[in-house]
Amino acid sequence: MTTHRKSCFINALVTGLVTFLLTLYCSLSAIAEEPTEATSYYAEDIKSSMTQHIKTKADANGIFQLRDDKTGEVLQLKFVQIHDPVRQIGSDIYFACTDFHVVGEPKKLYDLDFWMNDKTGELKVYESKVHKEPKWSLLYGWYKQPRYTFVNDQVEYLY
Repeated sequence: MTTHRKSCFINALVTGLVTFLLTLYCSLSAIAEEPTEATSYYAEDIKSSMTQHIKTKADANGIFQLRDDKTGEVLQLKFVQIHDPVRQIGSDIYFACTDFHVVGEPKKLYDLDFWMNDKTGELKVYESKVHKEPKWSLLYGWYKQPRYTFVNDQVEYLY
């Protein structure tokens, strides 16, 4: 093999190797940039997480304590139900609305809202608020008075 042929062969080999390495690098870069697929949670997952949260936070008698973010009072409550529908807000926040009654007063209902995310690798409650508090009316008896409403999934206080 002549020196010229050896030189052309080496150039072709180097060019092929560089092309291969660039192609490999671009392919690996594209894979690395692809977003990881987010976990999907369904209504039963959200309800299951809520049920587990309530069981974990309640004492042996099933009493769930929550500090009222408005009054500072520690509420002593018993779980009644999770409202339908539970929902997803944005791409990574999940929401459930619930009813609890005051211990010993089943008609005196609080509506509590819970926000969850999976930043710890599993769906967990990170915020809770009293959405509606029990009020007495001569005409209606006990009813739930809302403290806030939602506008575009954001809390808007009523008073």
